Amino acid sequence: MNKTKKKPGWFSALKKKFFKPKDDRVQILQHLRDAQRKGVINLDALMMIEGVFQVSEMRVRDIMVPRSHLVVIQEDLGVEDMLSIAANSGHSRFPVVDEGLDEVVGILLAKDLTHYQDEKSRKDFEIKDILRSAVFVPESKRLNVLLKDFRESRNHMAMVIDEYGGVAGLVTIEDVLEQIVGEIDDEHDAADVTNIRRSGFQRYSVRGLTPLADFNQYFDSKLSHEKFETIAGLVTSELGHLPERGEEVSIDKFHFKVISANSRRINSMQVSLLSEEEMEQAENDYLDTIVEK
Repeated sequence: MNKTKKKPGWFSALKKKFFKPKDDRVQILQHLRDAQRKGVINLDALMMIEGVFQVSEMRVRDIMVPRSHLVVIQEDLGVEDMLSIAANSGHSRFPVVDEGLDEVVGILLAKDLTHYQDEKSRKDFEIKDILRSAVFVPESKRLNVLLKDFRESRNHMAMVIDEYGGVAGLVTIEDVLEQIVGEIDDEHDAADVTNIRRSGFQRYSVRGLTPLADFNQYFDSKLSHEKFETIAGLVTSELGHLPERGEEVSIDKFHFKVISANSRRINSMQVSLLSEEEMEQAENDYLDTIVEK
């Protein structure tokens, strides 16, 4: 009896057509971009594949919601107050803390509070009955490993711990997936957009469309905004081309790393403040490129 051969998938066919056995990551990505230009794959597929590569290089600290932006629930609050916090924030999961942010006792799902709508049920309310166990991960954990852990454990949120054991922030499965498929906006995102947020010591997450005037005001800087209205426009001009994920450049006292981008614009960047020594080195590197030209 003849067995029907299984046809190879599109990615296997693409590898056979374009890739050589010893191709490294940079070469593979270049092959993929060439394939997109030739119409073998579409732009959306290219961006997602690039996102997969990017996730394997990024760490939790690059995308986490920092400590200062956490919405938490105190363990000793009444159910009415918890319902109010859940309704006003629009989040579906909340770290529950004892006395401070570093004492996370569990995770509360907003949907579990819906069982306590009447006075009788609220009298019997004990948060320990509905509290889920909290998952803790280090800042240095790679995103591809975290995504695998999320899938295997079926958890959607993890608390991020710094080197001293304190809570540095939190990360969700949505945060990781956004690095692959792009930003996933919901009805609450539209009303609550933060262009600049701190993600670590001397490190910030910045949206590409942040007005340069707002950027300068936030950092008390004087980056020129005569020709450009957004920070993405300035970084694109400095690089001299539409940047790809992972590209980096230093401007004045800032180091920019492109975290998310497509064929038209930069979506988000990681911004680090340079020390005086790093600023001097960046200036020397820039002068060297001018001399070489």
